[in-house]
Amino acid sequence: MQKVAFETLGCKLNFSETSSMRRDFENEGYELTGFTDAADIYVINTCSVTMDANSACRKTVRQALRRNPDTFVAVVGCYAQLEPEEIARIEGVDVVLGAKEKFHLLDLFDEFVKQEKTIIHRTDVNEAVDFHNAFSSDDRTRAFLKVQDGCNYKCSFCTIPLARGASRSPKIATVVRNAQLLVEEGFKEIIVTGVNSGDFGYGTNENFFQLLQALDTVDGLERLRVSSIEPNLLHEEIIHFASESNTLQPHFHIPLQSGSDEMLRLMKRRYKSDLYQERVELIRRLMPDACIGVDVITGHPGETHNLFRESFDFIDSLDVSYLHVFTYSERPNTAALDIQPSIPKHTRKERTHLLRRLSAKKRFGFDARFEGETRPVLFEEENKNGFMFGWTNNYVRVAVPFSPRLINTIQQVTIGNYSKEGFHFGTLSDNILREEEAIQAILG
Repeated sequence: MQKVAFETLGCKLNFSETSSMRRDFENEGYELTGFTDAADIYVINTCSVTMDANSACRKTVRQALRRNPDTFVAVVGCYAQLEPEEIARIEGVDVVLGAKEKFHLLDLFDEFVKQEKTIIHRTDVNEAVDFHNAFSSDDRTRAFLKVQDGCNYKCSFCTIPLARGASRSPKIATVVRNAQLLVEEGFKEIIVTGVNSGDFGYGTNENFFQLLQALDTVDGLERLRVSSIEPNLLHEEIIHFASESNTLQPHFHIPLQSGSDEMLRLMKRRYKSDLYQERVELIRRLMPDACIGVDVITGHPGETHNLFRESFDFIDSLDVSYLHVFTYSERPNTAALDIQPSIPKHTRKERTHLLRRLSAKKRFGFDARFEGETRPVLFEEENKNGFMFGWTNNYVRVAVPFSPRLINTIQQVTIGNYSKEGFHFGTLSDNILREEEAIQAILG
């Protein structure tokens, strides 16, 4: 029996698709093993978001070959779609599969043996019209469910439309069926994910709001989150629905990229800062305790000092909870390459540092609001130095002493002091504490 190992570079969507490929191999009788172990086959699912894609891919291939010089190496995914010839020049790569082909590795090879020359299977991304169901989990409690793929937007900095093709999604009934299967497997929380999730149902008679309404009714599903949604697709009806739902959690991650309208124009974004602010204010009015995350890019071409200052001040004024800050990097065949001025790399890094400091301040301020409050926490399975961790409904990280009995359960926890590691210590409700003490007494 051949052993196969997988490594994922990139986003949660990539992780869900890797999990789908893992299940396909397992169903065909292959033995799954970790990427740090020796394997007969290594599958590397790549990302194309930054210029580090090549070095990350090359490094990962070398790691696989060190573990087994005769292993079969398959490189798939976004970077494989964009730069197949470049990947083929990496010594030791046996096959490169593009966006359409990455789910058909088992169909393309009867035997996985070392190739004399790298094989490339890659068709035009416009032919990637099928939707492949996928989901993954970071533990036994939370599952990431793919509901959409591809993107019709043409943001100046982004290669995703070139790597994944046009926007597409399954029918709501299919997503609901997949969610039901996840609940039956024991997952308490589902996070819906996609390249542009809010564009679900593009070209059909269905839409993202209808999908959320349908998922809200899945029997046994206790928590539902949206990994990310564009501000122009976060319609007011979705926010109102979230405020009334017991399943959809008070947690929004909304890409902004810049707080300057001039930069949003250069980036070819589909909204202005005033719409973004309106969305944040509506969330705060309906759900004062909601967690709001923001994506920001620093150093995009054209971002002068004054425009960065404008963006920084706008973000600082928003009542948001944290930032994900990305430093701009040049990507081939993107419109940003034609925009001037180009920002020096050291300036990009300085701006990233400033925004990350702002993020730390906002995160601390948001989390500190809930010290002393009791909130529901879904506990994960990892035992880390005697503690276990979980997230409140509004995405505050909490730790309590480890107990196997609490894994994959939702408990009422009083939020305590903040740790420098970025979480709060918590205290379980008196009933749970008494039960734990009784069990420990019985166990001696």
